[in-house]
Amino acid sequence: MPSLPRPNTKLVWIHAASVGEAASVLPVVEEMLNGNAWLQIMVTTGTVTSAMLMEQRLPHRAFHQYVPIDKQEYVEEFIDYWQPDMAIWVESEFWPNLIHTTREWGCPMVLLNARISEESFEKWSKYKNFFRDILDCFDLILPQSREDANKLKALGARKVRYLGNLKYGANALPYDEAELDRLQKMIGKRMVWVAASTHPGEEEQIIKAHLKIKEKSYGVLTVIVPRHPSRGSQIRANMPDWINTSLRSNNEKILDDTDIYIADTLGELGLFYRLSPIVFVGGSLVPHGGHNPIEPAHFECAIVSGPYMDNFSEIMTEFDKAGAVRIATNSTELAQAVFELWHNPQKRKAMSSLAYKHINKKSEVLQNIVDELEQFI
Repeated sequence: MPSLPRPNTKLVWIHAASVGEAASVLPVVEEMLNGNAWLQIMVTTGTVTSAMLMEQRLPHRAFHQYVPIDKQEYVEEFIDYWQPDMAIWVESEFWPNLIHTTREWGCPMVLLNARISEESFEKWSKYKNFFRDILDCFDLILPQSREDANKLKALGARKVRYLGNLKYGANALPYDEAELDRLQKMIGKRMVWVAASTHPGEEEQIIKAHLKIKEKSYGVLTVIVPRHPSRGSQIRANMPDWINTSLRSNNEKILDDTDIYIADTLGELGLFYRLSPIVFVGGSLVPHGGHNPIEPAHFECAIVSGPYMDNFSEIMTEFDKAGAVRIATNSTELAQAVFELWHNPQKRKAMSSLAYKHINKKSEVLQNIVDELEQFI
């Protein structure tokens, strides 16, 4: 059920599946609102975590609602109530009833930063006619990479235009300066690195890397920021008793002998990117597809990732060509990369500077995308 009345204005509806997609579209929301005082934007997602993030970060004249279950009667009630003037889907959310009913309502529809994984491409290739019908509902498809553009065209998409990856247009993640100062005072001059957006099966390798680094740099502090904060207590429970841990959700301090600081809170990734000059991008030591390396690049971090970055393959290729990332395939290589970058500040700063310069060269993609969207409203 809706929790708000429909605004008495033009209404753009943006649907994003979860945290990553919702965060990536925030700059679009801001730009569209800045240029159109008569507009309001509704962002729908399907997870509690993304809903909490949107409540924190959506600007004035934008609001969040949960997307309906893809059952015809619920979808019809949703569309009848909100009556959107434009609909934008982000990345790869293909709910047939929702898409076809929105098309029947008659508002323009855009698929933004569209992405098709190899697994999805193989699956949809077996049902090409069905998938082509879905793609034909969109007035415009803006893929996030040339490879995605080719896959979509192979599946029958006809209205494809590649402008670049929307993630390059994102703003730096927010952070609390007072909290940053507090953490820096607790850490002092210790060596510190951040493992961001980690997944099950990955923390074990990060702990091994920590112990290898500790053999050479006794005072090292490893900060683990799990992709899903609710896993914090379980991550701690899986560690050996002799590894000293502090849990952020329990307001536990970083002590002189703290080995692992588990930052299991929501919406604070920007704080930890600012805290450490070295960041490991998680979801990449296990075959999960990786997470966004552009986010730490905004903070001029030296970036390390595992080999499984399939969800960001084009971005990673560009980062690699720019000399802006280092790949580690296991805990030994991860430990070596972090240790070398910490103890070679000149190399670390050169690498982080290359990443920062690279993303700034690409930042014009946001305005190009917004210009394309605004023709429909």
